[in-house]
Amino acid sequence: MAGKLEVITGCMFAGKTEELLRRVERARIARKRILIFKPSLDTRYSEEEVVTHYGRALSCHRLPPGISWRAFSQLVPGPELQNTDVFAFDEVHFFGGEFPGLCEALVARGKRVIVAGLDLNFRGEPFGPMPELLALADEVAKLQAVCVVCGGPATRSQRLIAGQPARGGPEILIGGQETYEARCRDCFVPPS
Repeated sequence: MAGKLEVITGCMFAGKTEELLRRVERARIARKRILIFKPSLDTRYSEEEVVTHYGRALSCHRLPPGISWRAFSQLVPGPELQNTDVFAFDEVHFFGGEFPGLCEALVARGKRVIVAGLDLNFRGEPFGPMPELLALADEVAKLQAVCVVCGGPATRSQRLIAGQPARGGPEILIGGQETYEARCRDCFVPPS
C-alpha cells in the first residue's frame, strides 16, 4: 500500500479537529488500525483525548512538541509502528521543525498520515511546520470558519485580550473561544 500525507488546515473554529476525527472514524469503519496523537502542551479540554470545540472526543497519545522521527520510533513499539495503518496528529502547528520528517518517514513506510493544524498564527504569519507540511502533502483540505464580525468566510485567528484584538504577545497561547475569534481577512486586526 502506498503511503499518503493528508493535511487539514485553516483558522480557529474552522472544524479541523472535527474533520480529522471524521476521517479517523471512516478509517476505523474500514477496519484500519489507527493511532492518534496530539502535542503534550495542548491541555485545553483533555490531556488524554483529542477534543473538538463542540465536545466530540477520541482517545490519543501525547507527544513532546519537538518530536523527531528518531524519538517517535523509540516511543511507539516496533510491532505497533509496523501494524498501524493510519497515524493521525492534531494541533500539528505546535510540533517543531522535525515533524515534517517524521510524517515523511511514516509515508515512506506505506502509512496514511492525517495531520490537522493552523496554517497561520495570531499575527497572520505561517505557523510552525505547517508551510512544509502543506508543500509535502498529497492532499490538502483548507477549511474556513465564519467571521464573527461580518459573517463572511473566516481564514484568520484573531487573538483577544480583554475582548480586544491583541497587540502582541508570544506566538503560542493555548486557548479557545475566550481567547480567539475567527475573522475574515478584512475584519482581522493584525498586531502592531
